Amino acid sequence: MADAPYARGMSHSRWLRTSLRTLHLIAFGAFYGGHVFHVDDQALIPALVAVVGTGIAFLLFEVWRAPVFLVQVRGLVTYSKVALLFASYGFPDHQVAILTVIAIMGSLVSHAPASIRYYALFRGEVIDSGKG
Repeated sequence: MADAPYARGMSHSRWLRTSLRTLHLIAFGAFYGGHVFHVDDQALIPALVAVVGTGIAFLLFEVWRAPVFLVQVRGLVTYSKVALLFASYGFPDHQVAILTVIAIMGSLVSHAPASIRYYALFRGEVIDSGKG
């Protein structure tokens, strides 16, 4: 397992990462639940803004901390989740199913072994981007 030579650490980064993830999960839960229970789309705009905002903050933090995130499986899954979120608006009859897939992908990758999460597909190796 190769170490990323440019992984950055910062004081309290684990707490910041956990806080961003928690806020993102709460926002996604509200957004997802709104679709499951057929809440009016207009009423879901704040939840969507929160999902996108916390997702961007989380992504930027991960990229700042370890730019290799962009080519690791966890980064590639992030791109897929964003694409699916956009796609869900093109297929309103399948929105709950698509959002369910997004939730499953996020859960599987975040709980997968490091050998999967940190695998850099285009380099063909696991690059551990450090603890934090």
